[in-house]
Amino acid sequence: MKFFIDTANLEQIKEAQAMGILDGVTTNPSLMAKEGITGAENILQHYKDICELVDGDVSAEVISTDFEGMVKEGEALAALNPQIVVKLPMIADGVKACKYFSDKGIKTNMTLIFSAGQALLAAKAGATYMSPFIGRLDDISTDGLGLIAEIRLIYDNYGFDTQILAASVRHTMHIMDCAKIGADVMTGPLSAIKGLLKHPLTDIGLAKFLADYKKGN
Repeated sequence: MKFFIDTANLEQIKEAQAMGILDGVTTNPSLMAKEGITGAENILQHYKDICELVDGDVSAEVISTDFEGMVKEGEALAALNPQIVVKLPMIADGVKACKYFSDKGIKTNMTLIFSAGQALLAAKAGATYMSPFIGRLDDISTDGLGLIAEIRLIYDNYGFDTQILAASVRHTMHIMDCAKIGADVMTGPLSAIKGLLKHPLTDIGLAKFLADYKKGN
């Protein structure tokens, strides 16, 4: 399972990269704004800065909602760095743009997926990744993990290469459940990833080892 971090914060990206477990980054206009990154030129430069920090794919989202606008924005984003993955919304023109970019060998990420039918369309259009938002489904008492399982079954049935990128991951158990179900990638906050480190027996065991060492010295 690949680990992506969902942020535009360079320090958090550096920390995840330093752990040696980071496979990529996802971000969006809201996360950019949260870091005070506004204006087209500043946003493009920030994507470049992120690409310099990581070795893997970096999803960069278009703002346009029409085909021509998505193509124009997407081509500009893809030209920044080979690591850039053009993130497109799950709407009719987004699917059309996905096919356009896929035919040109440009990586894509279909985002805002909330149903297996949408996931099927994304795969048919040749998306590199498609992002079901499990946390947002959980928020409205809908089984986000169940959706991942449905998509996994459909993709396996037909041998689709599109990777399931579990998005809107909120906590450590989301990560573990997605791994059990067979999501190819998870993207979430650094806190959820670091949560995998925690176990009280690890803390107790380490404290005992250190105490015993001090006794012997």
